[in-house]
Amino acid sequence: MAKASIGFAMCGSFCTFSRAINEMERLVQIGYDVIPVMSETAYSTDTRFGSAADFIYKIENLTNHKIIHTIDGAEPIGPKRMCDLLIVAPCTGNTLAKLSLGVTDTAVTMAVKSHLRVQRPVLLCAATNDALSASAQNIGRLLNTKRIYFVPLAQDDCENKPNSLVADFTLIPDCADKALRGIQAQPVLI
Repeated sequence: MAKASIGFAMCGSFCTFSRAINEMERLVQIGYDVIPVMSETAYSTDTRFGSAADFIYKIENLTNHKIIHTIDGAEPIGPKRMCDLLIVAPCTGNTLAKLSLGVTDTAVTMAVKSHLRVQRPVLLCAATNDALSASAQNIGRLLNTKRIYFVPLAQDDCENKPNSLVADFTLIPDCADKALRGIQAQPVLI
């Protein structure tokens, strides 16, 4: 039996891109067909963590798919049933807020909206410095949203960034399997 098709959407937590791409590679190695999506900002911004062109090259060669990086490019994801599961990794606090309030103004938020429209699961791999402050209400709202699942989260630097949580990216393959079966990985906070 063929493995599921997984959309893998990336937002602008640039410091976690290498971790996200490592897990994207693991999903490909397991046998999933991975369809990459990037927010417009993630797709076009060079940072101290790497150039946009380098990330694009690596992702497209890894997945053998062009990256979807526009709202109109992401809209058909749901109606065409392009993915069995959509993963957002990294999922920033900004994107968490937009998803919890139904705001659709990036390729990633459109991909999620379109995918949920056909009642398919979404797995969020959050990375945000305000998870235990401003983003906490959005995380709570999304934890209570049907077909939304989270990769377990932990404080990444409780001394210097006491409100920051980052998901354990290495759990993405296991959490993807669970989300495809309608199961939230536990514990959510590690």
